[in-house]
Amino acid sequence: VQLQASGGGLAPPGNSLRLSCKLSGVNNLDYHALAWFRQAPGKERDWVSCINSADSTLYSDSVKGRFTISRANAKKTVYLQMDSLKPEDTAVYYCAAKPSIMTAMYYSSSDYSYWGRGTLVTVSS
Repeated sequence: VQLQASGGGLAPPGNSLRLSCKLSGVNNLDYHALAWFRQAPGKERDWVSCINSADSTLYSDSVKGRFTISRANAKKTVYLQMDSLKPEDTAVYYCAAKPSIMTAMYYSSSDYSYWGRGTLVTVSS
């Protein structure tokens, strides 16, 4: 299974970016839990958001109300819409996947089997 993240770049504070992560090597994305994590310079990797196979979503307090995770199973893609960006959102963003038909929410990096390489988001004027 491979994950390819894209959509990062430079954005001024208050603007928006949409990250995409396309999975390959999976037969059916419906049976996967998906998540986004991020790692700021000099800091540990933090969980940002997750979506389970029932399309329930969860967000960290730092992005709640500004970011939206979604999935397009037919396209084998998970998205992260990031609005009202702040300088503290600057980080490398990683997508992750876990085979799961359960409705549990997974927000620990150790829960996820597959990882993308990451895409850099820089929020600066």
